[in-house]
Parts: sequence; structure tokens; C-alpha cells
Amino acid sequence: MEYVYAALILNETGEEINEDNVTGVLEAAGVDVEESRVKALVAALEDVDIEEAIETAAAAPAAGAAAGGSADAADADEAADESDDEDDAAEEAADDEDEDDDGGEGLGELFG
Repeated sequence: MEYVYAALILNETGEEINEDNVTGVLEAAGVDVEESRVKALVAALEDVDIEEAIETAAAAPAAGAAAGGSADAADADEAADESDDEDDAAEEAADDEDEDDDGGEGLGELFG
């Protein structure tokens, strides 16, 4: 991830994203730089408009959440949550029973 962050920093500051600049940012951050990864990153970003990619990525989750919700999916999620709640309640009840059988140990024994 630090390689991508280096490219984002260079983009934000208006610097050219090339091997020397990416290596410089990474070394300044104390990263042990792998030359092959730097070359691969620079090659991959050669024809990419980073600003457009950022805008598209920022808009995608908001649009996906609004368009993706159907009644059936919501019902399935609610049923799964209820099932999880029931499982949690059963585990807590079992834990409480185990605590009662401690033979006088714990704060529960202080209050009867």
C-alpha cells in the first residue's frame, strides 16, 4: 500500500509519478524500496487519470448502497441479525449458568 500512497502524494503535490520520485517518497518514509515494485507501479499508472479514479471510487460506494437495497435482501439481513442475537443470548445464558456453578467464587456469590 505504501507504494500507492507514494503515488497519491506525488499526484497531490503536482509532481510527476516516475521511478525516481516514487523511490524518493518511499525512502523518506523509511520504506525498504523494491525497485521492481516501483517499476510495476509506474507502468501501471502510466495511462491512469488519478483524479478521475479517485472521484469514481468515492462515488461508487454511495451509489451502490442506494441502488443495491431490495426488500428481500433487507429481510434476509434482518433474519440473520436476529439469528445472531439469539445465538449470543444462548451463549450468555450458558456462561451465566457456568458462573453459578463456580462453588462460591466471583462477585455473584457476594449478593446471593
